Amino acid sequence: MKDVAAVAVIDAHGTVTGWTEGARLLTGHPADEVVGRPATDLLAEDVPGDILTAPAGPVALRHHDGHRLVLPLSVCPLTGAAGQPAGYVVTALPPGTTLAARAFEQASMSMSVFDLRQRYLRVNAAACHAMGVPEEALLGRSFPDTVADTEHSRGFLAQLREVAETGRPVRYESYTAAPALDQEQAWSIEMWPVRDASGEPAAVALAASDSSEQYWARRRLALLNEAATRVGTTLDVIGTAEEMIAVLVPQYADFASVDLLDWVLGADEPPTPPDGGVVLRRVAHGSNRPGHPAAALYLGETDVYQPTSPPARALHESRAVLSQAGEPEFVQWVAERNARSPGGRPFRQGAHSMIAVPLRARGTTLGVAVCVRMGHPDDYGPDDAVFAEELASRAAVCIDNARRFTRERATALTLQHSLLPRGLPGQAAVDVAHRYLPSGSLAGIGGDWYDVIPLSGGRVGLVVGDVVGHGIQSSATMGRLRTAVRTLADVDLPPDELLTHLDDLVTHLAADDSGEEVAELGATCLYAVYDPASRRLALAAAGHPAPAVVLPGGTAEFLPVTAGPPLGVGGLPFEATERELPEGSVVALYTDGLIEDRERDLDGATEELRRALTAPAASLEALADDVLKAVLPDQPGDDVALLLVRTRALGADRVATWDVPPDPAQVAVLRQAAGGQLAAWGLAETAFVTELVTNAIRYGEPPIQLRLIRDRALICEVSDASSTSPHLRRAHAYDEGGRGLLLVAQLTQRWGSRQTGAGKTIWAEQPLPGD
Repeated sequence: MKDVAAVAVIDAHGTVTGWTEGARLLTGHPADEVVGRPATDLLAEDVPGDILTAPAGPVALRHHDGHRLVLPLSVCPLTGAAGQPAGYVVTALPPGTTLAARAFEQASMSMSVFDLRQRYLRVNAAACHAMGVPEEALLGRSFPDTVADTEHSRGFLAQLREVAETGRPVRYESYTAAPALDQEQAWSIEMWPVRDASGEPAAVALAASDSSEQYWARRRLALLNEAATRVGTTLDVIGTAEEMIAVLVPQYADFASVDLLDWVLGADEPPTPPDGGVVLRRVAHGSNRPGHPAAALYLGETDVYQPTSPPARALHESRAVLSQAGEPEFVQWVAERNARSPGGRPFRQGAHSMIAVPLRARGTTLGVAVCVRMGHPDDYGPDDAVFAEELASRAAVCIDNARRFTRERATALTLQHSLLPRGLPGQAAVDVAHRYLPSGSLAGIGGDWYDVIPLSGGRVGLVVGDVVGHGIQSSATMGRLRTAVRTLADVDLPPDELLTHLDDLVTHLAADDSGEEVAELGATCLYAVYDPASRRLALAAAGHPAPAVVLPGGTAEFLPVTAGPPLGVGGLPFEATERELPEGSVVALYTDGLIEDRERDLDGATEELRRALTAPAASLEALADDVLKAVLPDQPGDDVALLLVRTRALGADRVATWDVPPDPAQVAVLRQAAGGQLAAWGLAETAFVTELVTNAIRYGEPPIQLRLIRDRALICEVSDASSTSPHLRRAHAYDEGGRGLLLVAQLTQRWGSRQTGAGKTIWAEQPLPGD
């Protein structure tokens, strides 16, 4: 009987003329008290005057016992025989009177029905639970009056109005907290129009389901995708850890930290894992509070994690470890943090869930990441552990890559420095300043090098080179080429011939070492020889930038050098260039990293170098520093080698030259002339001069020339037109000759010969007295 519909008949004047038993059961008013009275006497509040003209809507009635009763009414107009309005039939069905109504009421998702003015008509139990009020408190009220004025509420109201006005359904997702729920949830909301018999919208129905699980699954996937692009952008261990923290906070954790084993930050191999407590160093942390007040460690500090702590367990068990508030290990963890950092205690009071996940890459444990939730209402669950392990795995690979890069870079840099000249040998031809800057880019250390090589006759060899590629392989190749250049320079090859031999060597290295393309082991090189006696600079280049020269008057220019092919190409010639330089000229030799960069214009950088070289400087060393500051960007993309030399000249008072007639009888005359010159220099007569001249007359070809040079050593040079190089031999007891060079070798500090364009030169050096 309680499921009977309540029906009332109202005439055109608003008087109740009919009242059913269902109406009495629903409202408590018997028929004899209602019939004949105005229908407005039953209302609990004023209603619009056109309420009976609307086909349906909620109306607040006063129950017989006095309480307020909101019912959705259906109004059907009556007409007389002549078609004039005769009254209305008003029907109200009690909630849950049909199976459809019961299904609506008992649905697990939140469901509501609104009229076209956004007033509640029906609300099921799930919706009432989310709103935190019974249905009676909502029926008949406008939606904006039942919720706080928030962005979500305004958006929800706009969607209701759109459906009411357009008659088109709407589906969207929202992330917010319902009024009665203490946590934010994701909602999948669908709204659609409810149409009357004529097909016109009469109400708006909606269903909202909790899609938090799907939402967080998508969020975790999005975080993993974000981590793929944000973590590992720099090959720096600490920088990579900081990038991981930036992904975790605040989307996944309110506080997160990354602690690494000490060996990861050094160049050592991983030690044997300890059985007890684990010592870890804090390298990165972050929180949703400025200053990270919940952090118990400062960056760079170490802490001993006991075996029962979640981080230590994560390391030993190689899996994510969850811990929630109330669990013994969680309580102990928070207590240890509070004891170490009492100032952060207030910020840890809300901590309710944590997850510790090991950072493992290539089978090696690097450290641990810890995530803590305080303001975030949800505890970490199994799905979060899976996500944390996946993210930690990706981040650990990036950290290990950074560690390996740092180690290889340190090894390459050590190798590079060990191969570069530590102290340039003494010589008097030039003053020298040199700089080497390793690359700061991800490509690693390159194969740039420089060298200053003392040569016979007071001359000096100047070398700058650059091996293609980066890393240990390039540094090792650089060392081999530097050794080769020194070996070839020791036999006094001219610059173009030296580069030809060096080109052959690079070709053989590429073929013998790896079978790779020759270009992959190529290099560029510039070799120059400066003679202080003639003040001439001879040079040749193999794919290398031309050197700059600053003349004593301050004018700077780039020497016109035929660059030639890079080393390793093979089959192409190298051309030598000569230039006479005034004493005090500054020659700048450099690798392409000084002026070439994909972000800079080459012509502009070259002009900057020219200006920097002509700027006033207190010394050659200061000039080298000024050039690097003026020309290089803040972060050079390649290695840079710079060699600055200021030329000196040997004056006529330090060089003596004689033409030697091809007559043995002239040896005594030359000996007397040389003795006089040596006496003028304050040096005793030396026998090796006579021996060299005698050998040249006997075995050489004219023209023959004798030159004495007083430099840091006494140098004697005898040149002739023969290209046959001399060699030592042991003379027998009755041999008339063969002892000359052996005597020279015993009387001098060093001796040798070099090929010249017109023949050869035999030279010998003897230290000056007191040296």
